[in-house]
Order: sequence, then C-alpha cells, then structure tokens
Amino acid sequence: MNRFTRTSILFAAVSLAALAGCASTQKHESTGQYVDDTTITTKVKAAIFNDPTLKSAEINVETFKGRVQLSGFVSSRESIDRAVRVAQGVGGVSSVANDMRVK
Repeated sequence: MNRFTRTSILFAAVSLAALAGCASTQKHESTGQYVDDTTITTKVKAAIFNDPTLKSAEINVETFKGRVQLSGFVSSRESIDRAVRVAQGVGGVSSVANDMRVK
C-alpha cells in the first residue's frame, strides 16, 4: 500500500468521523439546527418585546428543533394567550409549549 493510498484512507476516515459528529440525534441538534433555533429564539423574543401589551422581561424563550417553549410568570391569562399567539406567528416555529404561570 503506497503512501498516497494510506493518506487518502486516513483523510476519508477523519472526514466521516467529523461529519458524524455534526449530525443531529433525537436529543442533540446539528450545528445548522442550533443556528436556526437561535434565530427563531431571537425572532420570538423580538416579537414579544415589540408587543406593547407584553412585558418581555417576564417571559423566557427557548427553542429546540423549531419547538418554542415559553416560561415565566406573567400578570394575566390574557398575557399568556397573547404571548403564545405572538410566538406562533414567527416564521420557523413548528409548535409552542406554554409553561407560563400567572403570578
């Protein structure tokens, strides 16, 4: 086996291992999905911030594979319903989990 063949095989093995490390699983996101979820989180936070009836400091936003989770303590049931509707209106959101509570 010549030096070029060994080097090619080594390069192919390292490349496959690196690609496998970036793949997503059920509980882990790929790098691209992480960036997408970060973008969705930012858009949802901005939409909540820009809504004059909501207090953005009361609402926490997390995203995993397009699923947005809203949590925190808000002043009324109307605020909860409004925050869910605002989050659902953001592009890229596949579903919204409501874990907010009225204080």
